[in-house]
Amino acid sequence: MNRVLVANRGEIAVRILRTCKEIGFHTIAVYSEADRDAMHVALADEAYLLGPAPARESYLNIERLLQVARRARADAVHPGYGFLSENADFAAACRAQGIVFVGPSPETIEQLGDKCAARALAERIGVPTVPGYTGDDRSERRLVREAKRIGTPLILKAAGGGGGRGMRIVSDLAQLPEALAAARSEALAAFGDDRIFLERYIPRARHVEVQILGDSQGNVIHLFERECSIQRRYQKIVEESPSCGVGPALRKGLTEAAVRIAKAANYVGAGTVEFLVEADAPEPRFYFLEVNTRLQVEHPVTEAVTGFDLVRLQFHVAQGHPLPYAQEEIALMGHAIEVRLCAEDPENQFLASPGTMQFWQAPEGPGIRVDTALESGSFIPPYYDPLLAKIIAFGKTRSEALARLERALMETHGVGIKTNQAYLLDIIRHPAFRDGDLSTRFLEEHFAGWRAFTEPPDEVLLALAAASVQAEPSAVFRGASLADSQKPLNPWCLVGRWRNT
Repeated sequence: MNRVLVANRGEIAVRILRTCKEIGFHTIAVYSEADRDAMHVALADEAYLLGPAPARESYLNIERLLQVARRARADAVHPGYGFLSENADFAAACRAQGIVFVGPSPETIEQLGDKCAARALAERIGVPTVPGYTGDDRSERRLVREAKRIGTPLILKAAGGGGGRGMRIVSDLAQLPEALAAARSEALAAFGDDRIFLERYIPRARHVEVQILGDSQGNVIHLFERECSIQRRYQKIVEESPSCGVGPALRKGLTEAAVRIAKAANYVGAGTVEFLVEADAPEPRFYFLEVNTRLQVEHPVTEAVTGFDLVRLQFHVAQGHPLPYAQEEIALMGHAIEVRLCAEDPENQFLASPGTMQFWQAPEGPGIRVDTALESGSFIPPYYDPLLAKIIAFGKTRSEALARLERALMETHGVGIKTNQAYLLDIIRHPAFRDGDLSTRFLEEHFAGWRAFTEPPDEVLLALAAASVQAEPSAVFRGASLADSQKPLNPWCLVGRWRNT
């Protein structure tokens, strides 16, 4: 492996390209018309235009990507996350062309990408799953019967994908037919698959995931867990490692279950096994949720607390090498928290905020890492995910990491587009977040009517007023008489000749 094509854009493309440079790979970038001047294009040794701005005509165009890979003589393709990273057809097409796909096999992606098949695998090896129904009979009559058996509240989920698409919560069985129709329609549009399955909905649960890594010799290790409970519409906003709600016994159960699932699926590469943990249960109980067969957005927090470069390890096992570390060699060190800074307007229903970032200054300092493709003058196109930067803080303790993260967010400066910066600050400052009282309903419970606080505090206004009235008279009144200089400041006396035009 020598020539690597990064089939992605934005901060994840930049992050992968930098590790490739450190390893010594020749790097190949791809870009759409909207990304001609993007940072990842400038960083790569070569860059090729894929097509127009819409993702389906560029970053999701398998045929065009393979044409570029052949033209650039790529040995390997790293898909990053999103786009084609969990597409079994793309992985299979790369293999057919003799190109290494840096990720699991097409067969593993297909098996674990189907939520019903993944759930069946977990049940077969004895990993707990949420009570539900994943049978082949998905007629409305059968689903209504199963819903009555499971009871409310329940959740409808798309079998062919995730990210919140095709999901509906049903609290009254009378709502089921309407919710089922809406979920099927959304799932078909998003994944080309309208299969829906049912699960009991756990109102207060933590979303905890385990990072796993497997090699082609059958070895699998875990790199501990991440807490991902702070979500809006099933999209993660804040992630941390380790989870403040997971003790030694629960950690052992979660990580062992994740490794068992990975081994049963012959998993090669980096991946994440996700679980729900009942937040209010007297005894901690966890349930298998799904497997993400790719690198996660939040992988930097795991890198911070383990000291490993997950992208480097992806390339290592993709070349057929065995894992370089045994499980007992991996230890948790300190605490890391990540927030996702996005181009969106939280005060206007989180509408995307594309445009030009006229000025950008990322935070620095002890324990701070920023993954971004931003620089002053960067254009944020409306066609892709609005993620601008991931700000990661590391400390010896959770409180130290939080203090560093708060400072870093306050030192983050972007001018030109709206972001969720103030929203993120309020989340990490909230007493419940500080106490670690987290669940997937955190934002619903504490931030439903959130508005940015824009009025300066009284102390600031008073200080500004005091500074104004106590300004040095001689610096203001040039040539004025002593009597005039002793008068209170009066703008009408200071402006000189002026015109109201």
